[in-house]
Amino acid sequence: MLTLDTTAARTEATEPEWAQVAADLIHARQTVLPKRLLAPGPRADQLQALLGAAAAAPDHGQLLPWRFVTVPRTERASLAEVFAQALRERDASATPEQLDQAREKAHRAPLLLLVVVDGQRGDPAVDLHERILSAGCAVQNMLLMATAMGYGSALTSGKALGSEALRQRFGLHAGEHALCFLSVGTVAARRPARTRPTVADYCSTLGPAPAKTD
Repeated sequence: MLTLDTTAARTEATEPEWAQVAADLIHARQTVLPKRLLAPGPRADQLQALLGAAAAAPDHGQLLPWRFVTVPRTERASLAEVFAQALRERDASATPEQLDQAREKAHRAPLLLLVVVDGQRGDPAVDLHERILSAGCAVQNMLLMATAMGYGSALTSGKALGSEALRQRFGLHAGEHALCFLSVGTVAARRPARTRPTVADYCSTLGPAPAKTD
């Protein structure tokens, strides 16, 4: 097993080795839809490792502007009703079948967490965008840790995240925002890996400043 050396005395021999391990892990991560994530999910010690990985996210001012709420199996039925109520809030004419479809989403994946970001905690000079970026880094750490453990994972969103029913059920205060749900479990089936964008698709180089005109 490789041992990561974080000291200044790290040798040149270990750096390429760890770089390749990191690259392999990053590119192995793939979204697996929650309906394809089955039991068993992470054990208690693995869940602690997943959540612990979030703590390494960059956090300007050490505000800890995000948190996670796990949804155990015993509370999935109540979450299902939240999803149904959120649909009713948006569409009073929703059919019983549509309401059942909304409820079913609460029962997918053995591990389900809500990701919450706080726009008011701590220094007000740290704006919401920076707080959301920190939360995104925390989530990515968890997704990579889940991949390293051999589990599949996914992020899901939707209009229910902004519903009053969901805010009340999770006890969100005025400054908090529900960002997404994070699902983790054993992969039942994978889709073929999607084609990743190339570096040229998303990276450019800043050129000389344009000449000033009178």
